[in-house]
Amino acid sequence: MEPALPSEIEIKLDLSNEALESLLGSDLLGEPDDALRQSSTYFETDDRRLSQKGFSLRIRSTGASYVQTVKASGPAKSLFVRSEWETPIEGNEPVLDHTSPLISEFGPELELEAAFTVFIERRVWNIDLNRSRLEVVIDRGDVVSGNRRSPVQEIEVELKDGDLKDLFIFIRKIEAIAPFRFGIQSKSERGLALLDRQQFMFKTEHLILERNIKASSAFREIAAASFRQFRLNEDILLLRRNSESLHQARVALRRLRSAFSQFKPLLKGDEPSRLQGELNTSRMGGFAF
Repeated sequence: MEPALPSEIEIKLDLSNEALESLLGSDLLGEPDDALRQSSTYFETDDRRLSQKGFSLRIRSTGASYVQTVKASGPAKSLFVRSEWETPIEGNEPVLDHTSPLISEFGPELELEAAFTVFIERRVWNIDLNRSRLEVVIDRGDVVSGNRRSPVQEIEVELKDGDLKDLFIFIRKIEAIAPFRFGIQSKSERGLALLDRQQFMFKTEHLILERNIKASSAFREIAAASFRQFRLNEDILLLRRNSESLHQARVALRRLRSAFSQFKPLLKGDEPSRLQGELNTSRMGGFAF
């Protein structure tokens, strides 16, 4: 039987240096409960089968300890919910046995090699909000593959226990202090991007909906995929004025507006209408959407 993977519920935020310093200088977080340096080596097959199937495998070292983590991520999963399986190991080489979901998926002949490493300075806060417990992590560092490098600066807010509503309440508290964009790329995706030729636009990712899926779940999947496509192209537009990424960003917003219209009977209150109105008048960096 395939091992069950626990789910983590978290929101990832991308912040500028200025915004992050504003947050750290505020009273919201205070002094961190922990501060440490970590390096995480990510492994892949030579034909990228792991990432193509939505998996990643990393070995993270903190001091003399090593933890191996397998994640099911990518477009097939929610923006905020991912499956995760981890275990302590000895050394910086993958340990694959019958308990590993990768063996269940790919078989015992799976061969992995180191693809890139993430070097991070991490600060951690444990937050009690109402009756919920949150973990806030700020990561600063770099993803490195050979002589190629990509900076990392992000916040992850994870619901450890309690009400999902409190997770979003806390995100609103951050927003009141520091502007951010929702992060949609994992560190694994950032690393894989270093290995590939630079992309100048992102088309719609293939979305498979089960025949008997609930309408509410279908809306979440379609909205999440549309939002992810927009954010990927937005990041390109913020770096360079690119007609292809602009077109794909507009495509993503049209899909999102269409989803709001098609699933309108499921969406209660005034919030959906407000969001759709904002989508109809969206502007960014001099571009109208």
